[in-house]
This record gives sequence, structure tokens and C-alpha cells, in this order.
Amino acid sequence: MTVLRPVRAGNAFEETVERLLQAIKLGVVPPGHKLPPERELAVQLGISRVTLREAIRALSDAGYLDVRRGRYGGAFVTYVPPAPDAGDLRQAVNKMGMAELSDALTFRLAVECGAAQVLAAAELADDKRATLTRRLAELNEAGLEDYRRLDTAFHLSIAELTGSTLLATTCADARSRVSDLLNAIPMLQVNLDHAAVQHQAIVDAILAGNPDAARQAVVEHLEGTAALLRAFLS
Repeated sequence: MTVLRPVRAGNAFEETVERLLQAIKLGVVPPGHKLPPERELAVQLGISRVTLREAIRALSDAGYLDVRRGRYGGAFVTYVPPAPDAGDLRQAVNKMGMAELSDALTFRLAVECGAAQVLAAAELADDKRATLTRRLAELNEAGLEDYRRLDTAFHLSIAELTGSTLLATTCADARSRVSDLLNAIPMLQVNLDHAAVQHQAIVDAILAGNPDAARQAVVEHLEGTAALLRAFLS
């Protein structure tokens, strides 16, 4: 839940909406699940419960949340990413612009390579090794409807396991910039199989304590994703 970090007081409402929307769109809180309890979430974001309620109301009005009252109530995620579509991908890229897309891909490459290098250079406790292995297993077993969400969870876990909040939040920001584009890429089995091999190479390098191999594995994977984007845009 790194994306749900404290907001700045000057723009509390706007940043709260941004944090919650990022958590929803990245699948940190999956469709049908509810946000953490109001009191806990307000403390986590460092805001008043009044501000939190206003942000939740805004996202409810926009169709991202369903607020239910009563004993089993809460703010439930209703947002479901649209089905992959090459036309939607072109539209998203046109809206972003090619220069901004290139910048976003470069940013993601830099921070995710750095996270993998840092994690590979660290002395990993057994629980962290198990978490990384579990995230990969969950991704490999995912159905198409859950693939992008669990792919995001896998990638973000690498940064989170470094123990650096700044690095984890930066990786989440980098992923957010391209999440709509990644969601729009049609999912072909051959590409998923190739990605699985690349994900395994990343994990193997990290667990082996080889920072250079971890960086190179991330480079190859993210360059493959960029090539796939270009292919569907051509």
C-alpha cells in the first residue's frame, strides 16, 4: 500500500483523490474489494477524516467507488480496466503525446532498474525472498482478467522489498504514467510466455545477489514492453 502515502497539507483534497485513484488504477485495491477502514486510511494519508470523506465522495460520483453503509459497509472499488484494445492504445498515446510517452518509458526504465539493482545487492531475509517468489508465482498463475494487476504487484514488490519508501513510491508513480497504455495492449499468449521468462530472469538475478544481471534483466524486459507498444502503434 505504498501508494497510499501521506499527502501535503496545501493540496490535501486533490492529492488524496490522486492517491486513491492511483491505488485503484494500479489494482492495489482490486475491483470488488474495499479501501482500508476510514480511520486507518486517514492516518495513513495524514489527513482529516472530513477530507478523506470528500475525496471518497468525489470518486464515488465519478464511478470509481461504491460507498455502502452499515456493519459490512465501506468504500468498494467499482472501477474495472477496459478490455485491451489497440484502438484505445492509439487514443491514449495521442492524448499523451509521443514525447511524453518516451519520457515516461525512460523514467520507468531508470527507476525499476535501480530498484532491482538495490534489491539484488542487499542481504535478503527469508521472508523477503519468499514474498518475491510468491509474487512471481501469483503472476504466472494469473488469468487474463487479473494479469495486469498482478504484473503491477510483482513489479512494485521489487521496489517495496528494498525498504525504501521513496524508491517504492517513485516506482509506483512511474508505473501509473503508463498503466493505461499497458492495460490497452492486447494480450497475446506468446508475449505473456516471453514476459514470464523475463520475469523469472529478474527474480533469479535478485535471489542470486547479482545486481548487474538484475539490471540487465529489467532492461531487456522493459525494452520488450516498449517494442510491443511501438508494434501496436505502427
